[in-house]
Amino acid sequence: MLIKAIWNLQENGTGLMKNNLKGMEYLAAAVLVCDKDLMIKYINPSAEILFELSYEKVVNQNISLFFEEIKFFKDALTQAKSKQSSYREHEYFIKAKQNKTICVSFTISPIEHEEFDFIVEFVQMDQQLRVAREERMFIQQQANSELLRNLAHEIRNPLGGLRGAAQLLEKELKEKELKEYTQIIINEADRLQNLMNKLLIPHQLPVYKKTNIHEVLERVRSLILSEFSENLSLTRDYDVSLPEFIGDREKLIQAVLNIARNGVQAMLHENPKEEMSLNFITRAESQIVFHKKKHTTAIRLDIIDNGPGIDNELLDKIFYPLFSGRENGSGLGLSLAQNFITHHNGMIDCSSTPGSTKFSIILPIENDLKINEAVK
Repeated sequence: MLIKAIWNLQENGTGLMKNNLKGMEYLAAAVLVCDKDLMIKYINPSAEILFELSYEKVVNQNISLFFEEIKFFKDALTQAKSKQSSYREHEYFIKAKQNKTICVSFTISPIEHEEFDFIVEFVQMDQQLRVAREERMFIQQQANSELLRNLAHEIRNPLGGLRGAAQLLEKELKEKELKEYTQIIINEADRLQNLMNKLLIPHQLPVYKKTNIHEVLERVRSLILSEFSENLSLTRDYDVSLPEFIGDREKLIQAVLNIARNGVQAMLHENPKEEMSLNFITRAESQIVFHKKKHTTAIRLDIIDNGPGIDNELLDKIFYPLFSGRENGSGLGLSLAQNFITHHNGMIDCSSTPGSTKFSIILPIENDLKINEAVK
């Protein structure tokens, strides 16, 4: 165990001093040191961040003051002590007193010291699960995109022939009642043609230039308010210090518009008379990792509505093309949004509870995109 090895190197036999544990302070894992009575004697900075606690507040306090439902935790400590060997648990949900539930794996290692009895190492599983989910979604999105592109090309040509034949047939018909049937064929062919065009939008040549995220959001705001003016409150919370980045302004507008419109339509479908709220929030993110790449700085955009929420079993499906939770939905809005964000080397995710649905978009400020020659 790395942490136990660090302890053995730094334990000086006279007592535990914070200054003597510099090695633990730089560990990514959260570390607690406690005695047999579960009094916390030390936490490292990673534990302070993970559990939203401060060193000064928790030292010499009982662990039960900061964590709920610790019987299982106590049993694990007892087992580790009795067997004098490390105890490890995977995917354990630990609940902090701040009503924050965190999925962790933890290792309890007994130590031989006159004042201290255990070192507890926590590794947050949420992040590992999120990375795995991101990778799975990215692969799925790539496969879906290629499949739909091929499907759209295969369907467009027969549709054109079908529509042309219906027009010729309509000219030959004299009865007005029969012409109504040809009009149905023509209208449905046009509808399917529009659908195929939407499927091919992500494959159109992007126009990259310097883009301001707040200009994108203000454009979406004006479009949403013109389309849904009644009972809708749209608020903004912007970090105006965010810099420009290289992006396709029109596709970003379409991505955000699709998400915002999807949220408002869900709220209208659930209860059209209720007050609806939509909130745009922008913040800077630093040292963030996604798509197996570390980004120094990124823009985070949260789009939050107070709608009915999305069922947990549907969250992994909402970005699938042609999947819709509404009866008359095309199932393309969120799929296209994900495509556009992926083309910017970004990431999109969703979390939802009844009364609050949040779509989060992460766009790296420094990316590999180049300004197109035509728009320099």
